[in-house]
Amino acid sequence: MADKNKVDDDGDLDAHKPATKGKRFLKLASMTASVAGQYAVSRLQTAFRGDETQKEVRADSHRRIGERIASTLGELKGAAMKLGQMASLGGDILPAEIAVALKKLQKEAPPMPFPVIAQQIETEFGAPPQRLFTRFDATPFASASIGQVHRAQTDDGREVVVKVQYPGVDSSVDSDLSHLKFALRASGLLRFNKQVMDRLFEEVRLRLHEELDYCNEAENVRLFREHHRHQPFVVVPDVVGERSSKRVLTLTYEEGENINHLDQGRFTQAVRDLIGENLFRLTLSQLFDLKALQSDPNPANFAFRQDGTIVLYDFGCVKRIEPTILDAWRDTIRGGLDEDYEAVERGLIALGARNVAGPAVEADYYAVWREILLRPFLGDDPFDYGASKIHEEVARQVPGILRRLSSFQPPVEVVFIDRVLAGHYWNLRTIRSRGRFMDLVRPYLYSG
Repeated sequence: MADKNKVDDDGDLDAHKPATKGKRFLKLASMTASVAGQYAVSRLQTAFRGDETQKEVRADSHRRIGERIASTLGELKGAAMKLGQMASLGGDILPAEIAVALKKLQKEAPPMPFPVIAQQIETEFGAPPQRLFTRFDATPFASASIGQVHRAQTDDGREVVVKVQYPGVDSSVDSDLSHLKFALRASGLLRFNKQVMDRLFEEVRLRLHEELDYCNEAENVRLFREHHRHQPFVVVPDVVGERSSKRVLTLTYEEGENINHLDQGRFTQAVRDLIGENLFRLTLSQLFDLKALQSDPNPANFAFRQDGTIVLYDFGCVKRIEPTILDAWRDTIRGGLDEDYEAVERGLIALGARNVAGPAVEADYYAVWREILLRPFLGDDPFDYGASKIHEEVARQVPGILRRLSSFQPPVEVVFIDRVLAGHYWNLRTIRSRGRFMDLVRPYLYSG
């Protein structure tokens, strides 16, 4: 097996770096042409077919489109891959086959060779990692879309993790998003009006630029560490300021099990249930008390301990929530629980999710979604996330969603709240947690 840290024989590190703007443009343009072509072929194939045949052809087309998008974004890394990861959680917006294909991007990305990482560190600090740390592991501890993490030790003996941004990633954000927006519109997958799409992509662009500024992330770590310091079930690392910069972030190492290793660690059902309860507690606390959410629910950003403690690793993407938006979101959820669909309608309008220029929405339609999305909070028995089929029921509602597209639009102000909730649904499902979590939610929804 080849050494993944080895440089090419000619010593050219550029061969291992993320694609340049020109190459990214060509790859994204090629993807766009392929996706648009597949969409056009699908429309021709379904023009004169029966309903069942149309569904089969459309599903096959969506699988092909999803695989092409996932393959291209995964290869490019950077903002392109990050946006693909976010889109993979949008099963209520994208066709199910495409969302499934994009879920591949949630897995750990292939790492960059160590010389590329060492060069980036030297560019930031004027010295190689061997001089900045008493030990620096060449093999990455974790790798992701915009950077990778290495274990190390500081001069004073602290065990740390060093997060290093891939070179050139920050300069490609705007062009990547521009090409992806064009690709999605050309494919016919997103049929919202241009103004809403522009606002949605601007929100994503702002969060990505924040995420690529590790000085900003360091401040976020300090904010959340202070917020959670009285909650013993949450662990937030400490920032090592003298070894952090805009593209390198060093944090104290906090041990915990990966979400996919809980079976190996013999986590009992009682501990899994406690982890689920604690995940609800910390999310509600961030949302309603701090009014700021750790907004990347990728399972790689969490670790777990045998006593139910949750370790939070990544604070690059943080969404601050305006009180008026939080009130409207709370009113909408509370209206759904109380079967007050006029309140749901008002809340969705306040959030920008309901297009008032579109056709009216019947209460029965809201009732269907109440029974699906709020099911974990409706019964008296503990809800079993491990056995949950909510995602399958959501997928079955896609035809109804498509018929009502003109009545709704992406709620730009809460897109990151929705991202967190959708992501944690999958995390709780992986953990196989059970619980009556309405007891935790009720005080936040019905206070004041």
